[in-house]
Amino acid sequence: MSGQTAKIASLCECGSVAVRQVNQFINHGELWWDAEFSCDSCGTYLCEQAGPGTAPDDVREALLAAHGPAKLRLAGPVASLVPAMKVFREVSAVSLSQARELVERLSHDGVVGTLSEMELLTTRLQLRGVPVDIDR
Repeated sequence: MSGQTAKIASLCECGSVAVRQVNQFINHGELWWDAEFSCDSCGTYLCEQAGPGTAPDDVREALLAAHGPAKLRLAGPVASLVPAMKVFREVSAVSLSQARELVERLSHDGVVGTLSEMELLTTRLQLRGVPVDIDR
């Protein structure tokens, strides 16, 4: 399992500044995320969310700000890009035209996201015979 963590300052109900820790990781071949809230002043601790799926924008933005983006690129020639389109449709739940756009990006400038997102795509693409590399 690999993943990333970021901490975000957040206001607690007690009026103090608290910490919201967000995480994104791969667990059993799926992308997961979670968020925990803790306040040292009043002792509040909450697990806000834990489970599989795409992280909300605020979680992704915090991870990208803390660690920078990872870029996934095609690492060699492929006979067909259809397997890559299938992976994007499965992993990202995008339309056929959006999958084509993502494959175009993969073939040229690269697809950008969090490290966990790109690692999941790497695993799935390589299983389908699509050679890719991650630039960090």
